[in-house]
Amino acid sequence: MFNRDNWKEIFETIQKNKLRTFLSGFTVALGILIFVVLYGFGNGLINTFNEFFEDDATNTFYIFPGRTSKPYKGYKSNRQIEFDNSDIADIEESFPLFLEYISPRVDRSGLVKYKNESNNYTTRGVSESYQFAEKTMIMKGRYLNLEDIKDKTKYAVIGRLVEQDLFKNENALGKYIDIAGSAFKVIGVFQDDAGDDEERRIYIPYTTRQLIEKNTDKIDQIALGFKPEIGYAGAMAFERKLGDFLREKKIIDPNDERGFFIRNVADQLKQNQQFAGVLQIIVAFVAFGTIIAGIIGISNIMVFVVKERTKEIGIRKALGATPKSVISTILLESVFITTISGIIGMVLGVAMLSSLGDALKDYFITNPFINMGTAIFATIVLIFFGGLAGYIPARRAAKIKPIVALRDE
Repeated sequence: MFNRDNWKEIFETIQKNKLRTFLSGFTVALGILIFVVLYGFGNGLINTFNEFFEDDATNTFYIFPGRTSKPYKGYKSNRQIEFDNSDIADIEESFPLFLEYISPRVDRSGLVKYKNESNNYTTRGVSESYQFAEKTMIMKGRYLNLEDIKDKTKYAVIGRLVEQDLFKNENALGKYIDIAGSAFKVIGVFQDDAGDDEERRIYIPYTTRQLIEKNTDKIDQIALGFKPEIGYAGAMAFERKLGDFLREKKIIDPNDERGFFIRNVADQLKQNQQFAGVLQIIVAFVAFGTIIAGIIGISNIMVFVVKERTKEIGIRKALGATPKSVISTILLESVFITTISGIIGMVLGVAMLSSLGDALKDYFITNPFINMGTAIFATIVLIFFGGLAGYIPARRAAKIKPIVALRDE
């Protein structure tokens, strides 16, 4: 393998056949390049799916009221289901082993003013634990606490862009804003990775919102977090038990799926990960097809190379060259070209993925990447089959008798 004469002959052959060498190398490099890029795009799709759920806690249920679709126990169908404060207390009492936190949610949109500035924002009445559901990050001040909820204080935690819109260069902490005719003191400013829409929200105690609305106890939605240690199977069991509990409490037919809706973030995440995994397999299959195409390409070229050198092989055999030396020379040439080209293709592919970053985010591909182990493995596979592609025709040529090879035109 390390015979100096063999390598000298290989480099002379490459020098004499530049176009053939280039085409061989280009086929291999392109195959690896496409494989790396496509596989990286598959990982980018998975990143997009994961990022979609990254902003909110994944051990969370969101419960929305609906309308019944079946009559039950004297109640007609199409009955509007409503949640109230007693539902929060009953869930807390009934599921202590599953529950980590729970919060009501009351959403209202309206005009918010500060001095001469005003805009329409969504005001969200929540409890102190809602911060965990949304993964809200406090930039200044603090979030709502339990005392604020009990005392029904007129405190507000505003989004970063609300402060930017209304206060310009002022510090919002301690200032008062007018929310639909009521004055609220700003006690905190938050940021949210979910984007501009989330950062244009205002959080106030849900009890204060209920007080403003004629001391009602109605709530729009319920957000609750289950204990992470119960796992996915435990979360699914909790969802079923919670559904049965609410149907019984709200007098809804056990088979009626429209009385209320439970959005299980953990289940959605798992389903999306499974879908992304299937996409990754499909992409990997297509990418592997490019490697097969590269193998076929190098195989066809090596068949042509051996045929072209049949006369040369005959001369070498007539001068005493053994079949083994003939095979090793052609095999080394094939492996050398495949290795160099494969590494070039791999490096270019990895560099291309690294340079993309979020450039393809509009196409649902976020930070595409490929593990170096996978890229190296694919390159080694191509090198192996590239060598095999050179070995088969070389072995066939080595069996040709010198007199027959010398007659070849």
